[in-house]
Amino acid sequence: MMTLIKNGRIIDPANNTDVVADLYIENGVIAEANNKATIDKTIDASGKWVVPGFIDINTELREPGYEHKATIQSETKAAVKSGFTSLCCSPNTKPVLDSTAVVRFILDKSVEAGFAKVLPTGALTIGLDGKALSEMNSLHKAGCVAMNQAANSNMDAATLRGALLYAETFNIPVILKAEDASIRGQGCVHDGSVSSRLGLPGISPSAETVAIAQIIALLEETNARVHITGLSTAKGVAMIASAQRAGLKITADTHAHQLHLTEQDMLGFDANYHLNPPLRTAEDRDALIEGIAKGVISAVSSGHQPHQPDAKLAPFPSTAAGISSLETVLPLMLELVQRKLLSEQQMIACLSQGPAELLGLSAGSLSVGNVADICVIDPLATWQAAGDLWQSAGLNSPYFGQQMIGQVSQTLVNGKLVFEK
Repeated sequence: MMTLIKNGRIIDPANNTDVVADLYIENGVIAEANNKATIDKTIDASGKWVVPGFIDINTELREPGYEHKATIQSETKAAVKSGFTSLCCSPNTKPVLDSTAVVRFILDKSVEAGFAKVLPTGALTIGLDGKALSEMNSLHKAGCVAMNQAANSNMDAATLRGALLYAETFNIPVILKAEDASIRGQGCVHDGSVSSRLGLPGISPSAETVAIAQIIALLEETNARVHITGLSTAKGVAMIASAQRAGLKITADTHAHQLHLTEQDMLGFDANYHLNPPLRTAEDRDALIEGIAKGVISAVSSGHQPHQPDAKLAPFPSTAAGISSLETVLPLMLELVQRKLLSEQQMIACLSQGPAELLGLSAGSLSVGNVADICVIDPLATWQAAGDLWQSAGLNSPYFGQQMIGQVSQTLVNGKLVFEK
């Protein structure tokens, strides 16, 4: 079966391509141009961008165990509507993703849903309790693309060192959230002028930077591959850059909303701004954007955490941290392009090529022979983040109800059309 996507602006950073042309798909993979081929389906992409499908490194799908918040069905449907063709799901499910049985359950559920691909990340420790190491190699063979301690920053340095040595032996990437739990304490917002004004317990930037320093020290001994997810501080960006210059195998991503929102946005006590990592200063935000532009931060993730409505109804410090964010990543990133803070190539690269490379996936590009995971974007389309246009089960977003610019027109996974506006 041959599909033709015609007249689109093909932006493919992996191949340094930016050209208006046709794209052919045959039997689920990208094919050579063939004007004599019998076309079974045509997608007119005139005035639109044709780009590699996005890959999200940091997604909580909630299933199994927290289906009252969201399901694999609901969140993978939201993903393809938003241009994401692959999602790395966090292991903090119930039961924890620390066995091959849970891996199989998640993979089967994602196939059954028929939307985005789900790439499980296995628990670094059994039960995510920070003590006994999981059977990483078995989890990797079962389909986990990386190991991940999720948001559980409860592992001592000796256990983390052992985990990195184990992972390095089998060349398995490790995803870590850089946070020192003892410094974070009961904090719920950035430790700064706004936390003082609101009387809320703060989270010092050192909660992140102390954890990064420890990780860097352990990498110097273990030579493991570590990806820091959810980077939030300017100093953290500088530390990652220094480690990369020293030749360490360390990469990082930041969440799209961290490139826009700051601590000043929380002045209304709206619990939808209760996030972890917290919203930090304008200087931190600007350093994160510069980190992407300079290639220090090679990926942008959603940090997607859907919640049920009552999770955000308690007094601010008692509410659940997190944002339902898959559906706002594209418009937020397009806004940075419109403001000329990032180029189109940089934007697409950190959503596709970057995540694919750091996870070792044969995806993230439109090379002939590659699997046809593709999204078609209308960069000028407007839509409201509300109602029927919102697919995630989680409505916990500060952007809910706002006008967004930039919308996906079509998404294809393995060459199959799984979303069309």
